[in-house]
Amino acid sequence: MRTFSLLKGQPVFETRSGTKVGEISDLCISGTGKVNGLLVKKGVFFKQTFFLDIQKVASFGWDGVMVEDTEQLQKLKETPEYTFNHQHSIDGMLMLSKSGESLGLLKDVYFQEEVGTIVGYEITDGFFSDITEGKQVIQSRKPLAIGKDAIIVDVNENLPTGKPERAKTEA
Repeated sequence: MRTFSLLKGQPVFETRSGTKVGEISDLCISGTGKVNGLLVKKGVFFKQTFFLDIQKVASFGWDGVMVEDTEQLQKLKETPEYTFNHQHSIDGMLMLSKSGESLGLLKDVYFQEEVGTIVGYEITDGFFSDITEGKQVIQSRKPLAIGKDAIIVDVNENLPTGKPERAKTEA
C-alpha cells in the first residue's frame, strides 16, 4: 500500500532493457474510486502523456515502477474520468460521510498498487489544523462516489462519539 504523493515523479523502467521510459505524473480514477491506471510523462523536450493500465505494471518498487516493455504505455486518447491533480482533479475536493458530515478536504489517497483499490484518504482541515492536530486519514472499505461538488465515502460510524473513524499521522 502506498500514497499517490510517494508514487508521483517515480521513474518508469522497462524490465527488458533497463531503459527509463518516463515518470509517473498522475492517477486515473473511476467515478467509484478505483485506480484504473497511471499517467506517465514521456519525452525529453516535448513531454507527452501516456496511459499505463494498473494491471499491466510488472511491479511497484520504492525506487521505480517496472513494465515489461514500452508497448504497455498507450497514447492518451481520451481524458480520464477523474485524475488526482490534472484534468477533472479530485485533489482538494470536499469529502463528506454518507451521513452528511464534512470530513475535510482531500489531500492524498492510499491505494493497493497491484489491484488499484483505494483504501484510505488523507484529509486536511487546513494548514494550521495539520500542524496542531496532525494529518487525518479516513479508512473506507466501500467504494466512494465522486461528484461535481464533493466526494462521498462510507466510513465506520459505530464509534461512541458518532464521529467517523479517523487515524492521525504526524505532520
